[in-house]
Amino acid sequence: MISWITDNVITPLGTTTQQNYQAVKAGCSALCRYNGKWGIPEPFSAALFTDEQNAGMVVEGLTRFESLAYNSAERAVMEAGVEVTSDRVVFILSTTKANIDTRSPSIAAQRIAARLGVTTQPIVVSNACISGVSAIVLALRLLNSGVYDYAIVCGADIQNKFTVSGFHSLKALSAEPCRPFDIERTGLSLGEAAATVVFKTVKGPGSSVEGGGQYYVTAGAIRNDAFHITSPSKDGEGSRQVLASVMEECDTSQIAFINAHGTATMFNDQMESKAIERAGLNNVPVNGLKGFFGHTLGAAGILETVISLHAIKDNTILATKGFEERGVSGKIVVTHENMPTEKQGFIKMISGFGGCNGAVLVGVEREKATGKGVVRNEVLMRKTHMVYINPTQVIVDGKALPHKEQGRALLVELYRNHVGNYPKFYKMDALSRLGFVASELLLSHDVAGTEDTAVILFNHSSSVQADNAYLETIKDDAYFPSPSIFIYTLPNIVTGEIAIRHNYHSETSFYILDSRNDAIAEKIVSASFADCATKRVLCGWLDYLDDNNYEAELQLIQRY
Repeated sequence: MISWITDNVITPLGTTTQQNYQAVKAGCSALCRYNGKWGIPEPFSAALFTDEQNAGMVVEGLTRFESLAYNSAERAVMEAGVEVTSDRVVFILSTTKANIDTRSPSIAAQRIAARLGVTTQPIVVSNACISGVSAIVLALRLLNSGVYDYAIVCGADIQNKFTVSGFHSLKALSAEPCRPFDIERTGLSLGEAAATVVFKTVKGPGSSVEGGGQYYVTAGAIRNDAFHITSPSKDGEGSRQVLASVMEECDTSQIAFINAHGTATMFNDQMESKAIERAGLNNVPVNGLKGFFGHTLGAAGILETVISLHAIKDNTILATKGFEERGVSGKIVVTHENMPTEKQGFIKMISGFGGCNGAVLVGVEREKATGKGVVRNEVLMRKTHMVYINPTQVIVDGKALPHKEQGRALLVELYRNHVGNYPKFYKMDALSRLGFVASELLLSHDVAGTEDTAVILFNHSSSVQADNAYLETIKDDAYFPSPSIFIYTLPNIVTGEIAIRHNYHSETSFYILDSRNDAIAEKIVSASFADCATKRVLCGWLDYLDDNNYEAELQLIQRY
């Protein structure tokens, strides 16, 4: 487990955690209806910063996104009193799109970390909507494994024409404030926010934590539905699995509530209700916070975990704003008003595009934790197979693979000659095609196939090729947002494609680094084996800048 030291939340409801928590407790919402904003022809509801609020957060030399994230991280770090220049401190940024119009998330993270004074290379978690929870899970693993002593975990996202038009193209947005789990729900509301937590390692049984307090992240898990890249599994299997995994650390009597993803979309809320019921937690109160903040994308997992922790500190289970009557088939107990509680633990669960699901267990006292599911010893790994592809080369386990084509056409040739039975390949974006073909070549030389395979990928440029293609569809003079292109503007979709293809229900994660750093990637992969459900990892570097500039170097890593 890791100790929770300090936190900060910035949303349109306030610039401190307490301001935000008290606003939520009082039932205040930041959601408003917008008509014609950014030239989007349909109305939508969202929680957006005002021009005055944005002006108050400006940091010279940083973009609006970077300023928002920096303000939150700086306030949390100052309160924590951590010496951030130490090589034992890591900065983890959780985001979906960051500076979509200007530069990649990795560059934004580097600029924020440098302004904070952090000297180690920052890590960006870009795992769709579960990014915030994924970032907390990563911090738990890296600190537990002894790689770092402190983790500054910041989640942030802003809204713009790119994101709003994309969700509109998917028919997912509501014109009115969202109503999680309610029978009258019509879709999600988007939001802007930044939230930061500073964590400290807990080194072994009985160790003291200076300034750490009594609250901990005890367990975390990530699983994939292996069902569809945009629709959740109908029976909520991935979410059920993450709930079961984190509940190995305690029993139901310790859990005050489950803070759900609660997007207020028809399929997500239904899926979560079935997952909770199937996990045997249907008697535990469930709440959702998107009626207050909207869906803040990469910030959501951290923001909602922070607010939930402060509710526990206040012995309160918060209401689900917008909820009146249960509109899901899973027999869950959704809160419609604030309730008192004496319990000191909660679960944050979340799901996202690409079939990914995540959960963390927070607040349970250390002496009650069982320690199941956590491997604290050094992990011994061995590489079993390797594939390398660039526009002119294909190498499998050290041997060149003959081919005629180059550039983008090379991927099609490889698919036709070595796969050929998965027509969905032609619907994929270039990054996913590269990852799909590389993984097929990799796994074709593997005779020990297993579902206990995690898929963990890294790159520098996120989904830049798909981003540029989608931007072309929302030009003012040719506004026609394409849902089929928009979904691939999330780099983690490629991990979902691989999971679906091979029915992998294990973890899928995507990380973005400012520059290729095999040492950091190895630490992250090694730490992923802390999840005892992972027996091997399909991992590596996967970057696609354009048709003549791409690289895939994937490996199969087995734990001894």
